[in-house]
Amino acid sequence: MVSPWITGALGWAFFGPLGGLFGYAAGSLFNAAQRESAGRATGGAGPQAGPEAARNGFIASLLALTAAMMKADGRATKSELDVVKAFFAQQFGKETAQEALRLLRDLLERDIPLGPICAQIQRNMNYSQRLALLHFLFSLAHADGELHPAEDRLLARLASDLGLHAADVRSIAAMFAPKADPNADYRVLEISPNASDDEVRRAYRRMSMKHHPDKVAHLGAEFQKTATEKFQRVNAAYAAIKKARGLA
Repeated sequence: MVSPWITGALGWAFFGPLGGLFGYAAGSLFNAAQRESAGRATGGAGPQAGPEAARNGFIASLLALTAAMMKADGRATKSELDVVKAFFAQQFGKETAQEALRLLRDLLERDIPLGPICAQIQRNMNYSQRLALLHFLFSLAHADGELHPAEDRLLARLASDLGLHAADVRSIAAMFAPKADPNADYRVLEISPNASDDEVRRAYRRMSMKHHPDKVAHLGAEFQKTATEKFQRVNAAYAAIKKARGLA
């Protein structure tokens, strides 16, 4: 097992104000993931340290921002914790989710300096990873079926602090828009309803490349699953627009 205190000292290469926290979280989550992998093993090789480090650092970042999201409306409720627990269990497995929840409860007692943490994430994650991180936060914000105005404002701030383009943020938000929204499919493709047919086709090709699951393959199967869902949403938007326009 990797000592969380050793990885805490390393600080997951952040070396900033939250370096120790991230390092401890990465070590704890690494151990949980290793135990789960061992339980599922069928004789194959275990996970590689490099991808695991990226994966666990990503989860640690998600936890810190999740804590900030849960406190956005002034209080963190048990129902919110239940939603987060179920979400993490579905995405990462039961044992990793339990470890994540223990870390989350600790984070909820802390002040989360969003500026420094987002600056550190921006320095240490590529653009596709940061898009995936925001998509997870949108998923969590909508998990209880309601987007609180404070959560909406926080998502906008985090997107800005993470250095994400406004069109990409609108596209992700549109993936969670009500089905009755007539322009959501166009926003998913980052185009106007007045776009020409050629512009629609070009937008689809561009978005397919941007959201291809291979972009986050190094983060592990869980993140590829979410990326695949996002990729499918892009495909669904394009199919709906083609049908509405009578395109071949």
